[in-house]
Amino acid sequence: MALPPIPSSQQQVLSQQLANLIQQKIKQAGGWIDFATFMHMALYTPGLGYYSGGAKKFGIGGDFVTAPEISPIFAQTLARQAAQILVATQGDILELGAGTGRLVADLLLELQQLDQLPKQYFILEVSDYLRQIQHETLHKKLSAQLYKRVVWLGTLPQSFTGLVLGNEVLDAMPVHLIYKTHSLHERGVAFEGEFIWQDKPLKAGKLFDEVNECSLPNDYLTEVCPAATGLVNSLANMLKQGVILMLDYGFSAREYYHPQRNQGTLMCHYQHYAHSNPLANVGLQDITAHVNFSQIAMLYEPTSMRLAGYVNQAQFLINCGILDILAQHSPNDSEYMKLTAAAQKLLSPAEMGELFKVIALSKGIEEDLIGFKSGDKAHTL
Repeated sequence: MALPPIPSSQQQVLSQQLANLIQQKIKQAGGWIDFATFMHMALYTPGLGYYSGGAKKFGIGGDFVTAPEISPIFAQTLARQAAQILVATQGDILELGAGTGRLVADLLLELQQLDQLPKQYFILEVSDYLRQIQHETLHKKLSAQLYKRVVWLGTLPQSFTGLVLGNEVLDAMPVHLIYKTHSLHERGVAFEGEFIWQDKPLKAGKLFDEVNECSLPNDYLTEVCPAATGLVNSLANMLKQGVILMLDYGFSAREYYHPQRNQGTLMCHYQHYAHSNPLANVGLQDITAHVNFSQIAMLYEPTSMRLAGYVNQAQFLINCGILDILAQHSPNDSEYMKLTAAAQKLLSPAEMGELFKVIALSKGIEEDLIGFKSGDKAHTL
């Protein structure tokens, strides 16, 4: 078994600074905080949190590789779905958390080829560090005219028309950890010389009611993410006409709460080393949990949204024409081999094809979305 990488002395200093802040938070709260609070601080504390600090996160030299970093073919394929929505709404694109900006750049370049450019491409980015990386990426890859279409936001606009896009956003939302014995407990974090797990009885309320409805077996640990539902609710209220399109790894509720998934889905990544201890190296590692897509799908019911589709990533990309894009290249072309290898990673059930899902909620669009024309599994949610 491979040993985890050892942080540099500078990284250890920054991590300790963040750990001190979390210790203060625990002390102020009476000796215990819920895990959602811990996870939020570990990921988003300004200047010290994982997403707001300065370490490289995406790509080969980072902690993990997202689909846009693998190859431009991901964005080129996604652009077909984006173009359909832009034609239907005459709107813009709003991307949530744009990472390095690769998806922004590749989408705009492909939409230019399709003659379906949005007037503006908004990026909602809370990390100053990632904003800077995005600026650098777009300066390198885009013409001045295309670059002018990109607008950075610090908060959601009051209203929006077009495509709202979130690629691997929901998995990074802070989660509550719930442990079922003969009763329900919330697993939080205390400090006794180091961060430790500590369970408390779960109080009556929305969180209790939501978990209680799942009828979990005894000795079962799982995650609940009110932050994800809150975000999608805000997006639904903001959207005048268009589509909310989310791509992430996760399951329907039936799979999410499977009896064999009794240790939950919480996972950490540090320099491509995957493990399950979020209490170590705070601020230096990514912390994620799989998405409960049934929870997201239910949000359309009290709004004027429509559940427009739910498929795995492989089916979505095939529906959007990834194989046609490959066919445009000669098998003798060196670029063809690179694209084929990338497509294999994006489509293979053993890689990203099955675990990653795509869900769409639409408002004011009656036509079927091309990404869900075949293999739609919305009925499983």
